[in-house]
Amino acid sequence: MNRVTSWLERLRGGSTEAPKSSEPDDLHLAAAILLIEAARLDGNFDADEEKTVRRVLADKFQLSTDETTTLIDLADTRQQHAVEISTFTRAIKEGFPSERRVEVIEMLWEVVLADGELHAYEANLLRRIGGLIYVSDRDNGEARQRVVERRKDRGVSVSSGAD
Repeated sequence: MNRVTSWLERLRGGSTEAPKSSEPDDLHLAAAILLIEAARLDGNFDADEEKTVRRVLADKFQLSTDETTTLIDLADTRQQHAVEISTFTRAIKEGFPSERRVEVIEMLWEVVLADGELHAYEANLLRRIGGLIYVSDRDNGEARQRVVERRKDRGVSVSSGAD
C-alpha cells in the first residue's frame, strides 16, 4: 500500500495507524486539486499539462510514481465535484508557511505555462489564488518570472494573451 493509499484509508477511518511526517495530507490534496483546476481552466488538459502536474507534485512532495498517480486520481475526482476553490485555498493558507505558499503558486505557474500559452483567465486564476492564500502580487509575479526563466533556459517560450 503506498503512502497516499494509506493516508486515504486513515481519512476514511479504515486505519488507526498514525500518519508519518512524510505522508501526504490535506495540503497535498488541496495543492493537487488547484493544479488540476489550473490545468483544465483553458478547456484543454493536454499531455504537457498532465506531465507537468505529475512532475511538480512528485518533486515538491517527494512522491513515488504510484503515490503521484493515486493523489492525482483523488484530486481529479474532487476537482470535478468541487463547487468553489476556497476550501482548498483555505487549507493551503492555514497549513503552509509563507514560503511554501509561494511554492504552490510557482507550481501553478508551471502548470498554466506548460502548454506554452498563458490565457487571461489562467492569469486571473493565479492572481485570485495568490490573494486567497496570502501570496503578495510581488511574490506571485516573481514566481511567474522564475518559471518563465526556467522555460527559456530549456528553449521553450511562452506566448501571452494575458499581459
